[in-house]
Amino acid sequence: MKTNSVSVGAIVLSMMSGAAAAGNADLSVTIENMGPAGGFSFTPLWLAAHDGGFDAFDAGSAGGPGITAIAEGGDTSVISATFAGSGVDATIAQTTGAPVFSPGESQSAVFNVGDASVNRYLSFASMVVPSNDLFFGNDDAMAYEVFDAAGNFNGPFEILIFGGDVYDNGSEINDAAGGAAFSALGGSGVSEGGVITRFFDGAGAQAYLASFLGTETADGNTIGAGFDESTLIARITVVPAPAGFGLLALGGVVAARRRR
Repeated sequence: MKTNSVSVGAIVLSMMSGAAAAGNADLSVTIENMGPAGGFSFTPLWLAAHDGGFDAFDAGSAGGPGITAIAEGGDTSVISATFAGSGVDATIAQTTGAPVFSPGESQSAVFNVGDASVNRYLSFASMVVPSNDLFFGNDDAMAYEVFDAAGNFNGPFEILIFGGDVYDNGSEINDAAGGAAFSALGGSGVSEGGVITRFFDGAGAQAYLASFLGTETADGNTIGAGFDESTLIARITVVPAPAGFGLLALGGVVAARRRR
């Protein structure tokens, strides 16, 4: 399995460094759409903390029901049901306006991972919209070891998602007018019956993105910019939650929403 091309930032936050309390650790997670103005959006971010044994998907294999539900419609409920009992998961979503993260939008949430000495690894997934079945996520269950075996936090982490990290789920033919989710073009999706691949490894990737230019999304926005392999489209920042947040509930507790 291949790890996404991301960077783990050396953010100097001395007041937030040090050990997490094993047994009940809280993380503050921020998701930002870093894409160009008028560009593509993405759906609420699914997050999971686990012991390294939960593999959301594997490039080169057919996507399971969980990742397919995210890739085709941004639905996180299926993968959450599959994940149940494997650790702790949550979804970070917008709370006002459209349910998607448009360029310049961000959201922060407190995420309780439970026992940090057990649920040491972080997984995530989100659909790129509008599209038929494009998404980003990590196909290596152990790519992000946020805690060590003693429950000490290994970060802070800055996970950068570029266009080259976008996957094609291979479950629906890429056709802007053929059932692309969150597009106002309509149509019904045609099954592809393929396997998960990196989007830009396939022929016609740029032509597919260009076919959305000038079209409206379901929430009335007009797509005015695409992206390429080197385009920064998302940033996920993970730090220990500030003192006093330990009693906040799991499930995407909203801390802020802002526009760049």
